[in-house]
Amino acid sequence: MKNTKNDLLIIIDMQNVYLPNMPWACKKSPIAAENIIKLINSETIPNIVFTAFMPPKNPIGRWNQYNEEYADINNDPYMSELMDCLKPYAEHYPVYQKSVYSSYAIPELTELTANADHVLITGVVAECCVLATAISAIDAGAKVCYIKDAVAGFSEQTETETEHIISYLSPLHTEVLTTDEYLDK
Repeated sequence: MKNTKNDLLIIIDMQNVYLPNMPWACKKSPIAAENIIKLINSETIPNIVFTAFMPPKNPIGRWNQYNEEYADINNDPYMSELMDCLKPYAEHYPVYQKSVYSSYAIPELTELTANADHVLITGVVAECCVLATAISAIDAGAKVCYIKDAVAGFSEQTETETEHIISYLSPLHTEVLTTDEYLDK
């Protein structure tokens, strides 16, 4: 795919709250970050965007309970910041905020997807925002490349289950790859 495709890399919610020893720790988030950096540094992906989950300001329905239950986390600005290792990259690429699971609540992603050959899905949390984004990307007409070693979940079991769900939509809608498999194509 090197320099011959017009792909879009979505880096989903790689925020401090998901680091090991943080409230919503995803044990493999440092590994996911390393592989995301490898994808960025390959300089073969022309479109790269970051997303950041922010608590809803005017919550409706169950989001009211979410805001109440996680007020201590949501009120700590450090938890919402991008991981330090990714901050330098975020200076060169857009960072879009969202207050729902799917990154496709961000209108710019639908526009970028319309012009993309493939949408690469990376980030956290596998079984939540990542899965919702992958399904929304499919609904937006994308061929999804789920970069499994650049995704982290709350547990190995949920990471594996999410990977299986994504793989069931292959080959028409999805492809499950490692970072190296994608870069070697």
